Formats: sequence, structure tokens, C-alpha cells
Amino acid sequence: MSVDLPYRPAAGIMLLNADDKVFVGQRLDSTLEAWQMPQGGLDDGESAEAGALRELHEETGIRPGLVEILARSREELLYDLPEDLVAKLWKGRYRGQRQSWFAARFLGTDADVDLATEHPEFRAWKWAEPSQLPDLIVPFKRTLYLNVLKEFAHLIG
Repeated sequence: MSVDLPYRPAAGIMLLNADDKVFVGQRLDSTLEAWQMPQGGLDDGESAEAGALRELHEETGIRPGLVEILARSREELLYDLPEDLVAKLWKGRYRGQRQSWFAARFLGTDADVDLATEHPEFRAWKWAEPSQLPDLIVPFKRTLYLNVLKEFAHLIG
């Protein structure tokens, strides 16, 4: 039973453009019409901020110098995987993720986004209205995205 498993330490980033729209990518490994913000697991000894910026770069090609961190979530936000995914992801070692989230301003242009990274994760990307996020994500992360929106509501136009 997955409730006995720990949460994987991770970080995510809500990247806002000048129009307060949020970067979302469509995962390569899914046929679902699901879009998500850049996020991922932390390396051993890596700070949450460094991990969020690394994941952003690895998934989008956006360099850390093109990002200004605006805020960090007050606490880690959790999500649980559906039971059928627990054994398939992360070698079955985790029940979900505990994520530190960062809101950041994108200082670059759309030309700075390059999904053809060393280990591509997204097949498409777009800027989305923040209010659309809960409907764009896979259902098991919907509450997580509602919590991220609540956490950073004061930063969004």
C-alpha cells in the first residue's frame, strides 16, 4: 500500500510572462491533453530553488539568468499518485511528491524557449491564463495546482 511510502522531494516553478500568463508544457510521455508547469525531483543535497531552476532549464531550455524569483511557497505542497502509477514511477519508492514551489518572472522572449533539450520532457508549450491551470493538469494534481494558485494569487495581475 502506497501510504507507507515517503514523498519524493521535488520543486516546481510557476513561470509568469509580462502578461501574467503561466508557462505550461505538454508531456512527451503522455497521450493525455494534460499540460503542466516545470517541476521535478531534487538531486541529493540540492536546494529547492536550485532544483526548480535546473528543472526549468532541463525542460524548457530557459537559462536561470532569464528568470527572477518572486516568491517561494510557505510550505511544501503534496500530491499523491494514483495507486496504478505508484509502481510505475520512481521504481515504486514514492507515493507522490512533496514540492517547494516558486513563482518567477520570465525576463526573456519566446525565442528563449527550446524544448529540444538533452532529455526532452515536453512536446509542446504555451502561455496559459492562471485560472485555466487546474483544468489543464492531470486530475490527480488538480488540488496541488489550486494550492499553487492560492499561494501566489497576490503576484498575478
